[in-house]
Amino acid sequence: MRALLSVYDKTGITDLARALHALGVELISTGNTQRILAEAGIPARAVSALTGFPEILDGRVKTLHPAVHAGLLARRDLPAHMAQLEEHGLAPIDLLVVNLYPFQQTVARPGVTLDEAVEQIDIGGVALLRAAAKNFAHVLPLVDPADYPAALEGLRAGSFAPDLRRRLSAKTFAHTAAYDAAIATYLADEALPETLTRAWPKAQTLRYGENPHQRAALYGDFHSLFEQLHGKELSYNNILDTAGAAELIEEFPAAEAAAVAIIKHTNPCGVGTGEQLIEAWEKALATDREAPYGGIIAANRPLDLALAQAIAEIFTEIIIAPDFTPEALALLTKKKNLRLLRALRPVTRPDELLLRSVPGGVLVQEADRAPLAGEESRVVTKRAPTDAEWQALRFAWRVVKHVKSNAIVYAGADRTLGVGAGQMSRVDSSRLAVWKAQQAGLSLEGCVMASDALFPFADGVEAALKAGATAVIQPGGSVRDEEVIAAADAAGAAMVFTGRRHFRH
Repeated sequence: MRALLSVYDKTGITDLARALHALGVELISTGNTQRILAEAGIPARAVSALTGFPEILDGRVKTLHPAVHAGLLARRDLPAHMAQLEEHGLAPIDLLVVNLYPFQQTVARPGVTLDEAVEQIDIGGVALLRAAAKNFAHVLPLVDPADYPAALEGLRAGSFAPDLRRRLSAKTFAHTAAYDAAIATYLADEALPETLTRAWPKAQTLRYGENPHQRAALYGDFHSLFEQLHGKELSYNNILDTAGAAELIEEFPAAEAAAVAIIKHTNPCGVGTGEQLIEAWEKALATDREAPYGGIIAANRPLDLALAQAIAEIFTEIIIAPDFTPEALALLTKKKNLRLLRALRPVTRPDELLLRSVPGGVLVQEADRAPLAGEESRVVTKRAPTDAEWQALRFAWRVVKHVKSNAIVYAGADRTLGVGAGQMSRVDSSRLAVWKAQQAGLSLEGCVMASDALFPFADGVEAALKAGATAVIQPGGSVRDEEVIAAADAAGAAMVFTGRRHFRH
């Protein structure tokens, strides 16, 4: 039996090679891998001795040779294949141990140049892996050091189980596919490419999906965004809520004010700002004291003991913060069903595409990261908003873009007062928001109202003004805009058109 070893990641390679040699396997190796084996006293034949051709082009060409690929691709069950190997003085290769140049790690480095990235595109390694994986009935491909023990166990037993061969073949093709996808994504120079190339490793098998009868798993690098400090694993729904909470709280920079957001089923049910987190919490909680039960709480500053004590009084699924004080951590970790997540980096990356599956395909769009910029908004009523109203309008607009459409938010300058989400009509969302405020005992007199999309009729604005709002912010663009503006003017209210909607389905 012969094995070819050529790895960039040298993890476990000497232990594997030593065990293979002890089992009587002839070893063939390349470059640095052969040097490391030689230093460990493990004999390995140079691939150049096998091919009769030296490595050239700074190592770009070393294994791309019939002596290597014929040995990997020959079917042992076809006499004609074996006869051709013998005719040309070639021999089979039964085990391939290869991993690839670190392209993904290279391009993740800040400031990496195109030339540096291109040099980390592996050619020979991918060709070797695909050849071995294609011929998996006769050749065992190993791309992951975690699979070395299983390979040795099969060798010692005298054969490899067919399901092991097939599993390692599938793993190899998945590995090379992910590698190619990373290269194609890096080199693409268009926002929405003709072919979407993405690959994500499985990060976690989940207990179930949205419901217990649905199998589910998490793929990608979601766990690189958060460090879990306490609690059991996140569920499918927890992950969705966590993403929504993190996206919302990032609308409120910590340098501006302390902010707290409470999320339930991906919708904000309360957001507040203040000098201290506890003040922001009290404002957020006042919006809706019932919905936060079993919800997600996000803070934009390190979570302190005062806020931890307040949160500890209610049942909460997850708390997200950039950090936790030791006192807060000591208190909150006493709750075994509470998850604590430290936010490691922003989830709102402006250059990242958002993907959503649909039957038969994937919807892809740019992220909705547009702020309320002065040049995008215009006052359309006779009266312009006061400074206080402008402050409240900006606050409401930050929140409403994170509420499911049709979305209505009543707010003050530093807090939500009523949130209406996901209703079939905008008027229904407005009525729901008013009802929620009434249930919470909050007055809407002098508040502002934000709508994520245009008002098709004047009735939605009229309902807001009747509830006590004095200023409204909305995208505009309805064929009945003049009627809507006239309704605001008749009540002496101010209205701002942003020219940009924020649907969230």
